[in-house]
Amino acid sequence: MLEDSFGVSERRACVVVGQHRSTQRLKVALPSDDEQELRRWLVKFAKEHPRWGWKRAYQHLRREGRRVNKKRVQRLWREEGLKVPYRKRKKPLRGVGTYVGAMSPICPNAIWAMDFQFDQTRDGKALKLLNIIDVFTRECLSIEVERSITADDLAKVLDRLVAQHGVPAFLRCDNGPEFVANAIVDWCRFNGSQTTFIDPGSPWQNGHCESFNSRLRDEKLNGYLFDSLLEAKVVLEDWRDEYNHERLHSSLCYLTPVEFKELWRQQNQERLSLVLDH
Repeated sequence: MLEDSFGVSERRACVVVGQHRSTQRLKVALPSDDEQELRRWLVKFAKEHPRWGWKRAYQHLRREGRRVNKKRVQRLWREEGLKVPYRKRKKPLRGVGTYVGAMSPICPNAIWAMDFQFDQTRDGKALKLLNIIDVFTRECLSIEVERSITADDLAKVLDRLVAQHGVPAFLRCDNGPEFVANAIVDWCRFNGSQTTFIDPGSPWQNGHCESFNSRLRDEKLNGYLFDSLLEAKVVLEDWRDEYNHERLHSSLCYLTPVEFKELWRQQNQERLSLVLDH
């Protein structure tokens, strides 16, 4: 049409419309009877099995004794517009907490960081570990070990820790189902605490707890095979006691978490007494 209307050459007309010159010279090959029959077979297969895809179609063709190229099946499948329907993923739950940014705590119980770890006993059964640390003192408040830990179990652990250490101002955690559950929302409301959730896929925002997890994994979990749940509880509780009372932290001026916490209390005893009086 361009050649006839404007009197231009074939080369110029193809450049204008962005079309390869070979398309003007090669005639479109008509599909063979075998290809038409194969296309009909693929369309029928896709209607009967809409979730299977072209790879399974190819395998069924081979089972029927047809010698057909794999790439040919894929090409015809695409040309016929056949594809496995996309299933939209369910949107995961996201906790609605308080935004505090990169807050650096200045006293104990300002932020408790929580996270889960997983291991297994010798018989292959799963172990679920709930690790809770005080971000300011680096003290490991709890390593709860069970086969399964639900949101209600987490609330019971927090109640026990509050009776020992007091109420935390913030709970920092990821968007796991146990942490965003209504049981934890109610616990925070009743105890006057707030939750601060890290962004999805950003474990570095809970770096203190991730660092603790790596120490626990390196020093105990990777080198110890537990025979039972009871053994895991005893061994990990001993390790937690050693971590709090014997392990020296460079970030705490090479004091143990318990020593650092006691030193802070002694240095701030007068200020704490004034706050309590008011």
